[in-house]
Formats: sequence, C-alpha cells, structure tokens
Amino acid sequence: MRLLIVEDEQKLSDNIKQGLTEQGFAVDQSFDGEDGLFLAETENYDAIILDVMLPKMDGVAVCKSLRQKGKNTPVLMLTAKSQLEDKVEGLDAGADDYLTKPFEFAELKSRIQALLRRSHQQTEPVIKIDDLEIDPLKHLVKRGGKEIELTPKEFAILEFMARHKDEALTRIQIAEHTWDYNFESFSNVIDVFIATLRKKVDNGGEKKLIHTVHGVGYKLSDKK
Repeated sequence: MRLLIVEDEQKLSDNIKQGLTEQGFAVDQSFDGEDGLFLAETENYDAIILDVMLPKMDGVAVCKSLRQKGKNTPVLMLTAKSQLEDKVEGLDAGADDYLTKPFEFAELKSRIQALLRRSHQQTEPVIKIDDLEIDPLKHLVKRGGKEIELTPKEFAILEFMARHKDEALTRIQIAEHTWDYNFESFSNVIDVFIATLRKKVDNGGEKKLIHTVHGVGYKLSDKK
C-alpha cells in the first residue's frame, strides 16, 4: 500500500518512513502543505499522514481542500496539540483519525491499518481468501495454516491484491500502490514479483489464487 507523509520535521518524517517501509509500505514524503496538497491531488495514495503545523499551508487547510475537491483518501492527522477543540477542528476538516505527538510507532501503524480496513470495508484485521490468511499488523501470511515467508515488497503486492479481491488489476495499478514515485513503470518487475508469489502462495495449494487476466494484468481470487 502507498502512503504519503506530509510532515515538516524531517527527522520525524524519515523515522516514520523507515518504519513503514520496513513494514512493506511504499512511502512518499512532503515537507510543506502546498507540496503535500499537490502530491495528494496528483498521485494515488491509500492513506495520508498529515501534520497540522506546516509551512506554506497548514494541515487543516490541506485536508479541507482535499475534501472539497472530492478526494476521499483516508487522512491521519498528527499534531503536538492535545486540546479537544484542536482535535475537533481536524476531524471537522475531514480527517479520519487524529494522533497526538509524541506517539509510539506501533500505535501509528495500527491506526493506519484500521484506516485501510475501513476504506476497503473490511471489518476483520486478518484478510482471508479461501485458505490464505494475510495479517497486515503482524506482517504474517499463511496458506492452509502453514506460514509463508515473504519479502516486504512481496507482502505489499499480495496485500494490495487481497484488499482488491476479484478485481482485475493492471501492472501500473499494482506499481502505483506498492512503490513510491521513483518507480519505473515500464519495467517488467511486477511480472517477476507475481511469478515469485505464485511459487510461494499457490504451490501446494489445492486451488490457484493468483490469476492472469489476459490483456489487463492480474487478480487474486478464489474463483476460477
């Protein structure tokens, strides 16, 4: 899944990015409100981590602008302010959740996963497709009760496909949600990762779950 961090404290932003990248997320960064708004409007993100106090344009104004323009990307607001009225202002601007600094990374990760579940209308923390189980919080994959070892990028691709079960996804869609904007979309790297995932996920399974959609791309489905 692809995230945007809009935070002017570079050390904090870098620490968040490092932690999320280690969890398999693709992460872009912005350090002021105007640039963050531009990226949020022009790129495809699964969630945005948005600081309130930003240069050029504050986070509340950024969030309001996104909502006014019809962008429904989940927003988690970060702030050093803990007063109730500050939280209300952020939520009224269209934010989906609010986290006060300082915070533990584990809580940030849990809140992001909760936002992603809600945005994909998934109530359970573990995604299940036939006998395949994907636990984004624990970064764990099982098939038929047997654990499967995946790299962070393999996990990211599988999770994205699972959250879009039965949907035919193009290579560009998969790339946009699992790599940052430095990814070269003309590369065949998606095909290479899908081939590896097939070996790990489908080998030994009674039913093939990763399917090629000819002329389009790939899908994860328990249907033929």
